[in-house]
Amino acid sequence: MSRIVAIDYGTKRVGLATTDPLKIIATALDTIHSKDVIQFLKDYHTQETIEKFVIGMPKKLDGTDTNATQHVKIFINLLKKNFPNHEVITHDERFTSKMALDAMIQGGTSKKYRKEKGNIDKVSAVIILQSYLESLV
Repeated sequence: MSRIVAIDYGTKRVGLATTDPLKIIATALDTIHSKDVIQFLKDYHTQETIEKFVIGMPKKLDGTDTNATQHVKIFINLLKKNFPNHEVITHDERFTSKMALDAMIQGGTSKKYRKEKGNIDKVSAVIILQSYLESLV
């Protein structure tokens, strides 16, 4: 069975999350340096079948683009070039970093763990993916 992979793209780090084979639950996958993410996804795709990608699209509260939006659009083009047979969906990522930090605090993670920005990126990708899954219902 195939999986959906969510991507919280940043110019330095990329948070990744994936669904279970039944596409019910989102789980953190990894945080990868942005220059290595395409190769990581290719390697992951050899182990697990990826059905589609969901990419967090950064927007301001009024819905206009942020400084990061253009970087995400460039990455989407690169992703489509490397995975031409895969659907790429954008999903609103507003507040996901704040939600990720709050979830980590509520989950009892240590301050040291929360300070590691890569952990927030992974949890943000999970939130993006879970939000996308819930929008399908």
